[in-house]
Amino acid sequence: MSIRLLAVNLLIMILDSAHAPHSTSVAWFRAVAVLDGWAMSPTTENGFIRIVSNSSYPNMRLTPGLAGESMRLFKQGFAVGYRFWPDDISRADSKIFNLEVLTGSRQTTDAYLAGLAFCRKGRLSTLDGAIA
Repeated sequence: MSIRLLAVNLLIMILDSAHAPHSTSVAWFRAVAVLDGWAMSPTTENGFIRIVSNSSYPNMRLTPGLAGESMRLFKQGFAVGYRFWPDDISRADSKIFNLEVLTGSRQTTDAYLAGLAFCRKGRLSTLDGAIA
């Protein structure tokens, strides 16, 4: 058992009922993350708020305030097993990260979250199949 750090994409799928993988994501969250423990970080929270409050986001179209409130209610509803992991590691730390393996800027957030989970002896949970 290891605590699951939710990636931004997975958090969106869990909270956005209009997404096709919503039901599967919620079932996974209830069966795995709630039992093993789950975490979010400022990076996860900021990414969720940034994406769902963007005017081009197709489903929820929340204001930043409402996005934050939906996240607060989610954490409150599943408080058992929840951990907050501060973003207290650096991408420039070569003991944690090998930035040479990244091929583009779009990988930096997931790489950071994977490193954060590794440092906390947890696991990153994401829907991005490209992450090794």
